[in-house]
Amino acid sequence: MNEYNVIGVMSGTSLDGLDLVYVSFKFGDVWKFQIKTSETLEYDKIWQNTLKNLVKFSPSVLKAIDKDYTRYLGKQINNFIEKHQITELDFVSSHGHTALHKPDKGITYQIGNQSSLCKLLNKAVVCNFRVQDVELGGQGAPLVPIGDELLFNEYSYCLNLGGFANISFNKDRKRLAYDICPVNIVLNHYVVALGLNYDDKGFLASSGQVNESLLNKLNALDFYNQVYPKSLGLEWVQANIFPICDSFKLEVKDTLRTFVEHIAIQITSQVSNNQNGTVLITGGGVYNDFLMERIKSLSDSKIISPSKNIIEFKEALIFAFLGVLRLRNEINCLKSVTGASINHSSGNIFYP
Repeated sequence: MNEYNVIGVMSGTSLDGLDLVYVSFKFGDVWKFQIKTSETLEYDKIWQNTLKNLVKFSPSVLKAIDKDYTRYLGKQINNFIEKHQITELDFVSSHGHTALHKPDKGITYQIGNQSSLCKLLNKAVVCNFRVQDVELGGQGAPLVPIGDELLFNEYSYCLNLGGFANISFNKDRKRLAYDICPVNIVLNHYVVALGLNYDDKGFLASSGQVNESLLNKLNALDFYNQVYPKSLGLEWVQANIFPICDSFKLEVKDTLRTFVEHIAIQITSQVSNNQNGTVLITGGGVYNDFLMERIKSLSDSKIISPSKNIIEFKEALIFAFLGVLRLRNEINCLKSVTGASINHSSGNIFYP
């Protein structure tokens, strides 16, 4: 097969919602894609609270949540298929939702990847993309760079602003990628106290003041001096970011303003040395106008925001593509990116 119709499913750490994209892929000399329809389904308060606290649950409770979340995914994907009258569908490719990610301890666990999903959908499912990479000594993340390489290689850098900022680019004929710093996972955390889900367009952050002492402490965190491959998870944020920010007892707007500056500094330190470079930026953080303004002001590279579909659904699109590569038994996980011992084709395949 050189043509595939796939539903890609992505749920990220920023808890913006469940991203669903129906996309067609075609392979000739190069891979081409067309997004046919897409949708983000917001989590209700119960699921938001559950997913936010996954790291706190015992193994037995987590397994029960995994079953519930798999059923939830099945229902939402079936509703998506019915709503958009999707009749040509080869398979579903799903990321699930990350519950635990400690690759240094050989642990990564995404809920919603149970074999029962294919029975609920009565369709083939490709999922659970991270586990094999960790077993091979890798970080299990990021996985999107193979899609950047094969679908978006006209850009110098591909940068995603989601729960975390991650970047991928080519250097010395190798694709490199890593997490840069937390983004929405921190910004959204601090506006909850104000009864908000997010800081709309960065308005609150723009009204605050940078606390230089806090900024210096954040920039001095050891993670930023580590060599790649490297990745971040909620556990790291809870152990490192929140205690530092909370210790300053600042107004929310000042914490936000300082953290936006921290994000902009960390991101531009990775892309600002290339005046002819182009940076494709996607993810929910693109809609934070103030953050984008700070990134642009500190960077020498040309910052490019693509169409809304690519901004919001690039990760779901690429997870659909990872499924295509897996079914073809082609490499979808790069050792240059994750640190695994070999390039490999990762993901479980389930048939109804």
